[in-house]
Amino acid sequence: MIRIDSVTKRYPDGTVAVDRLSLDIPDRSITVLVGPSGCGKTTTLRMINRMVEPTEGTILLDGEDIRRQPVTALRRSMGYVIQNAGLFPHRTIVDNIATVPRMLGWGRRRARERAAELMERVGLDTSLAQRYPYQLSGGQQQRVGVARALAADPPVLLMDEPFSAVDPVVRKGLQDELLRIQEELGKTIVFVTHDIDEAVKLGTMVAVLRRGGRLAQYAPPAELLSAPADGFVEDFLGADRGIRRLSFFPSAALELTTDAVIPADAPAERIAASDARYLLVTDSDGRPLGWTEPGEPAAGGIRTDRLLPHGRPFVPGADSLRVALDCAVLSPTGWAVAVDDDGRVTGVVSQQTIAEAIRAAHAQGRTGKTEVAR
Repeated sequence: MIRIDSVTKRYPDGTVAVDRLSLDIPDRSITVLVGPSGCGKTTTLRMINRMVEPTEGTILLDGEDIRRQPVTALRRSMGYVIQNAGLFPHRTIVDNIATVPRMLGWGRRRARERAAELMERVGLDTSLAQRYPYQLSGGQQQRVGVARALAADPPVLLMDEPFSAVDPVVRKGLQDELLRIQEELGKTIVFVTHDIDEAVKLGTMVAVLRRGGRLAQYAPPAELLSAPADGFVEDFLGADRGIRRLSFFPSAALELTTDAVIPADAPAERIAASDARYLLVTDSDGRPLGWTEPGEPAAGGIRTDRLLPHGRPFVPGADSLRVALDCAVLSPTGWAVAVDDDGRVTGVVSQQTIAEAIRAAHAQGRTGKTEVAR
């Protein structure tokens, strides 16, 4: 555990970046520091590896004051990932990743074997090993940065807005990759971001900081969204915090129907006889093609080139009610398509049914029975 105990950082000009901050950061968790600019997020992170020295207070790592450790040994025991990766431009990808192991005395072959292993772990093709950073995309460079931070297998990983410089699609992929890696490795991660959605998605615990480095609230994401400590936290979470909270309600119990699901080669009588407002058409493997309106089909069956788009599907159980609702809202028919892990349709569900499930989840969540964290 990392314990930050009444830590203050005051600069010579009198500026207070962090003010009497106390946090207990659990082992094998992702603790996210979030807040507006000037709230001391990065300063707090850098005090953990002594890139910035506290003015007052103590920081304990597994019960030991970090100031009692040589600063170089402390930093080598912690992985550090920053925005834009911070890679060495004159070194190949494999040698960038092998940097810390080489500093620790590993042989070149062993360090490069470790680097190749980590490239696969973070989702990088090993064919990129001999390229240079400028030859990679921004998302690939960030993956290299994560791999480099993991190279010496440190128990602690410090991440300072590592995904903020990439586009939203790449960012989501990097977030998912980090969660997957964390599930496998169980590091103690301290993650800095200004994005509350990122904090809610990644955090086991979330610390919301005010300007001046004061702690406003420290709680699991679901608790943060359901019970903000004060007006500042509520405003920072935004007006759509209720929608974000749906991320912590599972979709497994949604009542799906297959009455409105038909294969593209369905008999004309079946199509004409349906009383559904729309029918979801599937291919021969059961994967969604799009929506059609019942009626007299044209000769030769359903015209698949005239179907309405089926929208993004969701996977019951794996995805949350928030995802299911989003799929329904974005669908041209108002119905969400549910699929299994192989993309085959398992049923469809209406906005009304999802709304009823949300009301039930909120009601039961208030009694503490069914609301679950990610």
